[in-house]
Amino acid sequence: LTGGPSKWDIRDKVWAHLEDSGLAEFPRPVHGRIPNFKGSLQACGSLRELGAFSRAREVKVDPDKPLEGARLAALQARKTLLVPTPRLRTGLFNRIVPPPGATKEVLRICATSRGVRDYSVPVGLDGKARVDLVVVGSVAVSEKGWRIGKGEGYADMEYAMMVSMGAVQEDTPVVTIVHDCQVVDIAEELLGDHDLTVDYILTPTRIIKTNCKRPKPQGIIWHKASGYEMLGKIPILKTLRYREKQMGKDVTLQDEHPCLANSTRAAELNKKEMAENTQPQAATGSAQMGQSHVESDPLSPRLEGSGTITTVYVGNIPPSLRVSELKCALREFHVTPFRLNWQGAQHRAFLDYQDKVTAERAVSSLKGLSLGGNTLRVELARNQRNKG
Repeated sequence: LTGGPSKWDIRDKVWAHLEDSGLAEFPRPVHGRIPNFKGSLQACGSLRELGAFSRAREVKVDPDKPLEGARLAALQARKTLLVPTPRLRTGLFNRIVPPPGATKEVLRICATSRGVRDYSVPVGLDGKARVDLVVVGSVAVSEKGWRIGKGEGYADMEYAMMVSMGAVQEDTPVVTIVHDCQVVDIAEELLGDHDLTVDYILTPTRIIKTNCKRPKPQGIIWHKASGYEMLGKIPILKTLRYREKQMGKDVTLQDEHPCLANSTRAAELNKKEMAENTQPQAATGSAQMGQSHVESDPLSPRLEGSGTITTVYVGNIPPSLRVSELKCALREFHVTPFRLNWQGAQHRAFLDYQDKVTAERAVSSLKGLSLGGNTLRVELARNQRNKG
């Protein structure tokens, strides 16, 4: 059944129809967005009629404009409201926390994008979120529950991340809220394993129960993820990927291939480090809490005094973290320094690199990584030769 409309054909048709028929609402044009539409508040109001909503304690609602009414309904019903950080730049969720005794007007503000900015606290990967209901935006959806988003894959990725961190179960209901004209036929062939399906569709005139039997994504499908670009955009993915790798899962990315220019050099370093890791010195690195613990790599020519060394500061290291765990993460991101100055008692470490480019790559690779429950603070050391 090839030759039918593609996902992009369907998106373009829906966006054009909403604009041409005068159903599109601010922000406009709706092209390229989860479209806001006339009657969105009415459609969101139907959420209160769902048993799944009444039973839910924690509700996750996407930050899109047409879902404002759904966020308001959750706040008015005194539920815990989680909203993904826009484009997942910092973490995964923010919890919207209205001020004590918030009036209707303040709750309304909390439900807008300003609410995410002014009244929210970030929820980390270890925030133990248990989401009972998921509300996502859509560009198009079929009565069978097949969903098409705006094409960037964020809602699918958010859901997969929630599966990975144990925040949703297989039976956690997923709701989408759209205009009636966005409910269209979608061929099942267009759906991939990573595509999120929905259980309920709310429109200004209907509540549709899809009885969708297609399994939802079981977690992040790493080999489908467009690799390093996605990891660069979504720092929290690095942490999830690192965790899943530690658990023995295959986390090879779609565009990952061993094309590191210095892969033999990296392999030598890895071997060298593996040997170091089995030496008692490395094992007791975290036990000698009081004193700093410096290791340098004899493979590297001594660069003292040549002034080209760039130092990276890693802070907010949790007391429970061992030096071997940090080294393991450095290897994972291919940013092994030639010398590591571990100062566990001060919750920090300094990494020495032979050139600025590698040091900067280390900073961008490690930024947003959480180890042992803490998000590491990573930056170029203040005077570049900071010995602490």
